[in-house]
Amino acid sequence: MSSAACLAATQRAVRLGGPIYLKSDDPRELAREHRRLGYAAAYCPNADVQDGVRTKAIAEAFAAENVVIAEVGAWKNMLDPDAAKRKENLDYVMMRLALAEAVGARCCVDIAGSFHPTVWYGAHKDNVSPRFFDATVENVRKVIDAVKPKRTTFSVEMMGWSIPDSADSYLKLLKAVDRKQFSVHVDVCNIINSPERIYNNAAVIEDVFRKLGRWVSSCHAKDLAWVAEMNVHFVEVIPGRGEIDYRAYLRSLAGIAADAPLMLEHLKTAAEYEEGAAYIRKTAAACGVTLA
Repeated sequence: MSSAACLAATQRAVRLGGPIYLKSDDPRELAREHRRLGYAAAYCPNADVQDGVRTKAIAEAFAAENVVIAEVGAWKNMLDPDAAKRKENLDYVMMRLALAEAVGARCCVDIAGSFHPTVWYGAHKDNVSPRFFDATVENVRKVIDAVKPKRTTFSVEMMGWSIPDSADSYLKLLKAVDRKQFSVHVDVCNIINSPERIYNNAAVIEDVFRKLGRWVSSCHAKDLAWVAEMNVHFVEVIPGRGEIDYRAYLRSLAGIAADAPLMLEHLKTAAEYEEGAAYIRKTAAACGVTLA
């Protein structure tokens, strides 16, 4: 790939991050390991928001290494059909947003949830309905209004079979929620859910950042391969082994004003993360995009 194949970048540096495998609970050692691996962003280490000493130590250690904490994952079903479970899940999400606030993370991220009775992220016919949309607006407002974050945000990850499933549906959700602490989390693989979108994924990516870029707080990095069989079947793979146009992804991410990290995820081993990071670094260099 030559640099002529990409647009020249006069843009901000992109912070790359991902999981680490160091067996330590010391925030200073964890922060240094991110830097050793060439990462400028991190997932939040294990912490309890009630432990003020540890959250302060995490914030200080990562700031000292210039490694931003990209996100605190919540990963609970805010739309669980069982009312008691739904309340329990929402309470957990509020606690995780409070943790993101305590450590100064870019965001706390969850998915909107699912009406599926047993699989918390599962497909369900009502996951693209007005009822789902209205309930998600209510949930997001409830979480944000309970915590009242000042230096972090709350976001929901885009999904291929529930709202938000496109740039336009996320924009509609942003306007409906109407909270400045509500941000956009981008996972382009999650909205590649049709042949048209995978064939034209560069345009999909550019559309997402053109419409939502000012609100983006964090992004995920992986890839999609199309498995040849008698129905449409995409599988997650290491960046560089699939169809996602990382030139478009990196250029688009570097072109927004927000300092939103790009976080590798869903790989199996340290070697796979190393391969994915190497591919992203090579592609960034070829495109003239600087990685922090």
